[in-house]
Amino acid sequence: MTIFILIGLIGGFLSGFMGIGGGLIMVPFLVIFAKFNQHMAQGTSLAVLALPVVIIGAYNYYQNGNVNIKAALIMALFFAIGIFFSSKIVHYVSSENLKIIFGMFMVLVGIKMIIN
Repeated sequence: MTIFILIGLIGGFLSGFMGIGGGLIMVPFLVIFAKFNQHMAQGTSLAVLALPVVIIGAYNYYQNGNVNIKAALIMALFFAIGIFFSSKIVHYVSSENLKIIFGMFMVLVGIKMIIN
């Protein structure tokens, strides 16, 4: 129970502070510290993010004039389509391969951000 409280607090803080999806923080923490397999970590992360991100995080950014509503609505529509299909096919990928893909994605994004 304590590990989930810590992951939630750290994930929520870093997500709001850096404007990143909590999944980038919570998924690795759930795999490493809670010993979840990759599929369970990703599914749990998605279940956690729905309410706090929309109600608290996005609203606070909106109040400060930092939300482009048109861009957000367009991306939300296509995000929903993308997640619908990916959540159907991801179960055909082994948890070990999924962990490798996830890690490589995080490394590549990190390198790109440092270079830019």
